[in-house]
Amino acid sequence: MRDVVILGSTGSIGTQALELVRTNPGRFRVVGLTAGGGHPELFEHQVAEFAPAYSGLGEDASIEAGGLDCDVVLNGITGAVGLRPTLAALEAGNTLALANKESLIIGGPLVKRVARPGQIVPVDSEHSAIAQSLRAGRTDEVRRLVVTASGGPFRGMTRAELADVTPAQALKHPNFAMGRVITTNSATLVNKGLEVIEAHLLFDVPFDRIDVVVHPQQLIHSMVEFTDGAVVAQLGLPTMMVPIALGMAWPERVADAETPIDWTRAQDWRFEPLDDEAFPAVRLAREVGLRGGTFPAVYNAANEICVDAFHDGLIGFTEIVDTVEQVVTRHTDVPSSETLTVDDVLAADGWARATATSLIGPALNGTPLNGHQ
Repeated sequence: MRDVVILGSTGSIGTQALELVRTNPGRFRVVGLTAGGGHPELFEHQVAEFAPAYSGLGEDASIEAGGLDCDVVLNGITGAVGLRPTLAALEAGNTLALANKESLIIGGPLVKRVARPGQIVPVDSEHSAIAQSLRAGRTDEVRRLVVTASGGPFRGMTRAELADVTPAQALKHPNFAMGRVITTNSATLVNKGLEVIEAHLLFDVPFDRIDVVVHPQQLIHSMVEFTDGAVVAQLGLPTMMVPIALGMAWPERVADAETPIDWTRAQDWRFEPLDDEAFPAVRLAREVGLRGGTFPAVYNAANEICVDAFHDGLIGFTEIVDTVEQVVTRHTDVPSSETLTVDDVLAADGWARATATSLIGPALNGTPLNGHQ
């Protein structure tokens, strides 16, 4: 029996994790539940059903819950607000099942200074796939990591064609049902850029040895290429159940966590190179990751502001990443990785949001950004 704390219990990751607990009552026991407060009635039902020793709403509650005495903390919070709970879980010595990629990406060196080897178990499907595939060889036998991407709803479109896409179109992900920010990030490929930074931090592989390949079917979640030419991949349906189950049970597996692929059905799998001209978010993320410090926090925060502006009709689709790049270019006050603090990260986050907002401001008066009508 594993004692589990779930942060962000009313979100997509949290509700699926609780479904796994529900179907495996002899395997997991919920000792802590927290949420942001956006769905209070659902949270009340969860607390009543699972009767955790600790429950609460808000960031402070998640920080406290992260430090509870338990076997694993599943951080399913969305956004930079997940950083302090991540640090609390690591400092308490708990295994951290990390779905809140932002806390690792923006906190980078800070999180890695606190975490002991093997303490963080990735829950992103791509990074879970890499972690599973790495079991096939030694660290010094790894040549490169290959992160797969669906390509989103606009795969194959040119940059000129992308200029006219609508928010409604951006929310039609071909395989997953996710929240507005993550779904839009998948359409711009910002999400894949964040995942490249995350892969670098999780597995200590240089950026020039992390590739992105478009795989529309999303049945191969990611791959590891070894020095002898062998490529080991993790396959499965495009859902989050296996990564969540592994996150809570690592290194063990949870029986029947997901339905296997139907091998009796004929199917075609396709791989395509990433179009960096139409989708520059991954290229920009590599540059941001290489610069380190608070640059990833700036990239992430500016993007969140731009996604909201896009859905509010203030900027066009291609202007999301264009504006993020402008904010990144203006960022100069960067502490070293050795001295980086939570306050540094949150200050950079706030600066990026304010700067992105100031750049978007002219759109309120009908002035186009970057010269685009």
